[in-house]
Amino acid sequence: PLGFSSANVSRLGLWAAGLILVLGLLKLIHLLLRRQMLARAMESFPGPPTHWLFGHAQEIQQTGSLDKVVSWAHQFPYAHPLWLGQFLGFLNIYEPDYAKAVYSRGDPKAADVYDFFLQWIGKGLLVLHGPKWYEHRKLLTPGFHYDVLKPYVAVFTNSTHTMLDQWEEKAREGKSFDIFCDVGHMALDSLMKCTFGKGDEGQELPLAVRDLTLLMQERIDSFQYHNDFVYCPRPHRMGPQAMTLCAPGPDHVIRGRKIQSRRHLDFLDILLGARDENGIKLSDKDLRAEVDTFMFEGHDTTTSGICWFLYCMALYPEHQHRCREEVCKILGDRDSFQWDDLGKMTYLTMCIKESFRLYPPVPQVYRQLSKPVSFVDGRSLPAGSLISLHIYALHRNSAVWPDPEVFDPLRFSPENVATRHPFAFMPFSAGPRNCIGQQFAMNEMKVVTALCLLRFEFALDPLRPPIKMPQLVLRSKNGIHLHLKSLRPDSGK
Repeated sequence: PLGFSSANVSRLGLWAAGLILVLGLLKLIHLLLRRQMLARAMESFPGPPTHWLFGHAQEIQQTGSLDKVVSWAHQFPYAHPLWLGQFLGFLNIYEPDYAKAVYSRGDPKAADVYDFFLQWIGKGLLVLHGPKWYEHRKLLTPGFHYDVLKPYVAVFTNSTHTMLDQWEEKAREGKSFDIFCDVGHMALDSLMKCTFGKGDEGQELPLAVRDLTLLMQERIDSFQYHNDFVYCPRPHRMGPQAMTLCAPGPDHVIRGRKIQSRRHLDFLDILLGARDENGIKLSDKDLRAEVDTFMFEGHDTTTSGICWFLYCMALYPEHQHRCREEVCKILGDRDSFQWDDLGKMTYLTMCIKESFRLYPPVPQVYRQLSKPVSFVDGRSLPAGSLISLHIYALHRNSAVWPDPEVFDPLRFSPENVATRHPFAFMPFSAGPRNCIGQQFAMNEMKVVTALCLLRFEFALDPLRPPIKMPQLVLRSKNGIHLHLKSLRPDSGK
């Protein structure tokens, strides 16, 4: 009996091995056929040479990869193929007419990239497509109406003052320090107050979000991790821990808010009260997905935008001085900003947009074509093709932006904006799938940066220049280290 049992086990083992081999071969055939389809679709687009295994993945993971893509953009006008490994290929575009051809439509996000987000933020606006995306977009739009956004000015102000008070202590030490973590915590605190009516009480969540974005970018750039079977067994200790830190809070708050009779003017209230034309509300699962999406997209991107803006102000003190003068004139003898003040911050807004041009918070976004597209130069792509819009390279395209490396806020004067291609500047994407929260983000940027400039003078640390690191958002590998000088009369300086 024992021998019979062992023989059966051996046969089962052989069957299992054979099944795994067949499934593996089928998967390989699928990948090869897909590669053939993608390569054939892009055969009219020359591009930089590829590694036989990694494609361009190794080059875009290296320090300086953003500027490498800019150099490729000079070499290959309009677009070029970009391969992450041998089986995932995008047409990388960085020209306004090409961007318009794709982003003026409603093509879905590329599942090969954005499906990695599902276990973290669920199926919210970022990854939805089709009728459900349209339904959610329509339900969420009232949450960004001016009447809803107005009270947030006070929220941004309070969270920023807390951060600036901490910076007073650091400034007294006379040393430069990395502003990224502090700004990240402030942005998350503001966002939680606007979303839940309650601020953040610890440092763990910003770090967890940072860790998760790092892991997501690793999966996108490293073709061998695109497969769940290969990726999951790796000992990513910070992954599960970060996911756990991000997970429980929103569910608890949503459940509590549903049974409260007291009402708050925050984003969660808008979601809870949203109904379609048939009176149907968002499900608990959809609520959670949209809250998580808003928290992710509204926190890390704003942090990046504020930090790179302050870096630009330190790098170009003449513009810093002019912004400060404008803000002081608007504020007068008052000690806090009002909603109507934001529209008067003309020069500050131009500087914010110019910092967005040079340092876009989201340097790259992806689409999958739902139907064929024809480009302005006569070339085309079939349905199913993958598109990468390289916003960083688009914003430094010398055919669109003269002297693209020069910081010039007047590029965004009304007369210059009026004559520029509408798809030349895309920090919030463009078209029907543009960022629904861009007005929220711009308001926060104005309030936070204005308050920062009122309280401090910013200067560079020449020994610690930032090293641009493209992740899901634009970061600096070594942080953004600045010297701060308090402008308060009682600062002791």
